[in-house]
Amino acid sequence: MANDDQAKGKAKDIGGKLKEEAGDATGNDDLKHEGQADQAEGKVQKGVGDAKDKLSD
Repeated sequence: MANDDQAKGKAKDIGGKLKEEAGDATGNDDLKHEGQADQAEGKVQKGVGDAKDKLSD
């Protein structure tokens, strides 16, 4: 079962991908870079959740 960090991290990663694609499609580099940053943050948060999950096993 996914913990809170895993779920929030995955959601932020997906949202970041959507922002990046929207920025790319509209030529908005700021939105594209914001999406890339959100993806990185989401992956880190998911990693923290994964680590917590392993420690609780």
